[in-house]
Amino acid sequence: MATTFLNLSKPLFLLCFLLFCCADDEMTKKDIVWWCRTTPHPETCSYFMGQQDQGPVPIPKSREDFRTMTIRTALDRAVESQTESNRLAGNCRSKRKRIVFRDCNSLIDSTIDQLNSTLQSILTNATFTVVDAQTWLSSALTNIQICRRGSLDLNLTKFTSPILSANVSELISNCLATNGALLDAGNSSVAGDGDGDGDGFPNWLPPRERKLLQDQSLARAAIAVVSKTGRGNFRSIQAAINYAVSRRVGNTGRVVVYVKKGVYRENVLVSRTMGNVVLVGDGMRSTVITAGRSVNAGFTTYSTATFGVDGIGFMARGITFRNTAGPQGGQAVALRSASDLSVFYGCGFEGYQDTLFVHAQRQFFKACVIYGTIDFIFGNAAVVFQNCNIYVRRPLLGQGNVITAQGRGDPFQNTGISIHKSRIMPAPDLKPVLASFNTYLGRPWQQYSRTVIMKSFIDGFVSRDGWSRWGNSNFALATLYYGEYRNFGPGGSTRSRVKWPGYHVITDPKVASRFTVDSLIAGRAWLPSSGVPFTAGL
Repeated sequence: MATTFLNLSKPLFLLCFLLFCCADDEMTKKDIVWWCRTTPHPETCSYFMGQQDQGPVPIPKSREDFRTMTIRTALDRAVESQTESNRLAGNCRSKRKRIVFRDCNSLIDSTIDQLNSTLQSILTNATFTVVDAQTWLSSALTNIQICRRGSLDLNLTKFTSPILSANVSELISNCLATNGALLDAGNSSVAGDGDGDGDGFPNWLPPRERKLLQDQSLARAAIAVVSKTGRGNFRSIQAAINYAVSRRVGNTGRVVVYVKKGVYRENVLVSRTMGNVVLVGDGMRSTVITAGRSVNAGFTTYSTATFGVDGIGFMARGITFRNTAGPQGGQAVALRSASDLSVFYGCGFEGYQDTLFVHAQRQFFKACVIYGTIDFIFGNAAVVFQNCNIYVRRPLLGQGNVITAQGRGDPFQNTGISIHKSRIMPAPDLKPVLASFNTYLGRPWQQYSRTVIMKSFIDGFVSRDGWSRWGNSNFALATLYYGEYRNFGPGGSTRSRVKWPGYHVITDPKVASRFTVDSLIAGRAWLPSSGVPFTAGL
């Protein structure tokens, strides 16, 4: 994480909520300009929502009606941005431009998918919740931010300016604020309420798929088997996943790929169309997927990932994801995930800077081991790490270590990093030189960065300040949310922690509970299907 983006637009919080608290019958009398004043970006809202090719601009009849209109408008502008992106294809004469174009084109496609899914769910899906919408809209906005970040990685901001000048970010921010007001108004059902049976599983989950990842016979159910020795269907993990998805029975059933022990050197992508893929290895010490792309080698951070996953419902058990670029490579991702409702159980993640990119959506990591140096758990997902071991490695001389760099760029995004019942310790290579390097729990990558560490062991090598500024600036110190709740160990004391407005020593269990599996990722509704043991609350 070598760059940051300043969101200088200040949401009109007070005005927004004062107006949304008015009676619905009064709202029906207001024109589109009045409604746009309830958003963080009223001018952008009025300009684009006031453009109608056919007839006068319709007047929203309710908050929900206005939300639908904001999403339609953002979707229209995102499609125009996609058109601009496609026009850049002919200008990709260098490797750097081709990489940035590929990333941004994919990310804009994903944004369109998220906006369209949100809109269609609002209109047709009876089980849809406002929390779902906030998750998908958060992901849509994050994609635009990551496109911008990639162009900065490779100094190609002018090249991508036609894509990023379509006001899509501001329009999605308006969607988030509008939907967020509905969340605060109490119009969202609590995740899991009313959709489960007596044993805690959702009704929509077939019995044969329950307790999936804990089933020791799971490997025998694999559609494809990968083996380095040839004792399987494939030698390539990517080829096996492609085949397994093509053989799926129906559109929603899970497909299992078993990867036998061995070190597999390849870059793998589970695309948006590859939903419900389950990857099973022989244990994190036995099954390793590795590659060595890095920013210093000419890739964007996004494209350095050894393993990238975008398809919904991805699960992995007993595998290590590794990036071998080393500390000299700069940003070098081992795993990048934007998979909604994804689970990683007993997996390893090894790298240095930017090891684990929790890009977007709802994710859960259980009993995993994570190694890195700078910002090595980063991104803008809603993610919980539970019972994980986090090891800080030795960086280059002159560098410091930062464990997290959370990327929440909008105050209405329902994202954040939660580290729960885990252990933060020095790796063996750092132990002999602990006094030579400072180590911090996190720093603010974006304006509303949010990270909470709860009931975890923190070893004494972590700086007494706990948290780091972004460089030498005061960026985000008042708007971030960093919290610690009942941590222990030599580095767990909060007496000498930073005194920033956004830092909190949490003492109230009700506040801490907002960052649990149950609240942050609505895990009680979907994690039982994985079979992974989890603690829903504190």
